[in-house]
Amino acid sequence: MVNRLFPLWSFFNYWLKKEDKFSIHSPLLFKTYRELFDFISAKNHLDLDIEECRKSLLDSDEVIEVLDLGAGSKKVNTRKRKVSAITEYSTSSRKISQLLQYFCSLTPAVQVIELGTCVGLNTKYLARETNGCLATFEGAKELARIASSNLTESNVKIVVGNISDTVPEYLSKIDLVDFAFIDANHTYSSTLSSFNLLLKKVHSGSIIAIGDIHWSLQMKSAWNEIIELPQVRLSLDFYEVGILFFEFPGQKEHYVLDF
Repeated sequence: MVNRLFPLWSFFNYWLKKEDKFSIHSPLLFKTYRELFDFISAKNHLDLDIEECRKSLLDSDEVIEVLDLGAGSKKVNTRKRKVSAITEYSTSSRKISQLLQYFCSLTPAVQVIELGTCVGLNTKYLARETNGCLATFEGAKELARIASSNLTESNVKIVVGNISDTVPEYLSKIDLVDFAFIDANHTYSSTLSSFNLLLKKVHSGSIIAIGDIHWSLQMKSAWNEIIELPQVRLSLDFYEVGILFFEFPGQKEHYVLDF
């Protein structure tokens, strides 16, 4: 019961605390926040092919078997799931995908990592802002198969398998991570483990995004613990996604922002 009601309580708490651009004192953050909305507005007529892909997935009658290695889905938690239901309940909205695109674009975006491919919609959005390689990790083979059929972008590498095994192996072969999106197992331990692995590879210009930070008490606890780390200089709570910076002038800051 507590876990079921937690998102409602958490959203109410977010709503009470959220600030708009006029409440931001930092000129740099004010500029970054304003340019996020400019970026989304400029993208209004772009990437519409990705939304056509979303529509196709929503219209799909295919049923697949999903081996869920994490906290699962609150609305589609059976082993056999419709692709349409997965797309409806387990993928980001266009606006959130564009938010991820924007923060990815603020980095060199040479090495981009996504933990949790799902059906590949966020992957497609991120690939448009990736200047090098986008490595996306998925634990469920059937989801990876669906995503692979949608991902024609040449800069995307899909890594299939348990991320507790595949991510450390991949990170051991690269020097730095510019942008990463953690959206996989949705448990406290997995989120912290993934973040700590990525933390070893970040640089001053890196940005890490974490999905569903208010999804459960576990996820909120992981988020709260992460934003207290001294390496995190700026944290932004957009309710559905949290954004982490590792270099920011002035004192360490945390903002809950309207989006």
